[in-house]
Amino acid sequence: MPQAGEDPPHNECADKFPPNRYPGMDVLVDGKRFDALQAGVRVLWEIKTHRFDTYNAFIRRQTILEQVPLLQEERDKAEACGYGFVVGVSTEEHKAALEAEDRFLNIVVTGCKR
Repeated sequence: MPQAGEDPPHNECADKFPPNRYPGMDVLVDGKRFDALQAGVRVLWEIKTHRFDTYNAFIRRQTILEQVPLLQEERDKAEACGYGFVVGVSTEEHKAALEAEDRFLNIVVTGCKR
């Protein structure tokens, strides 16, 4: 399934960082699009290329409140279908903020920027 986003830096990160088993494509699992299926293992990835470290405190909080429930839903769908789930974020700040809300999310800092 072609990548949904029209954000070339995001798509490039999704293709190269895990690395994606299907470059240029999203993966559809249980009705949900994931950014990548990692080559060689059963691990789905959701990539976030937000410049989180540049946001003010209010926008940071709103971003986390929006993302965490969606990431939890994606993790649950992935695991129910026998996949691991990893969230790739651009910055340590973003990782720390997500982990503060859900310490069970598997989060990796990619360094990818948009």
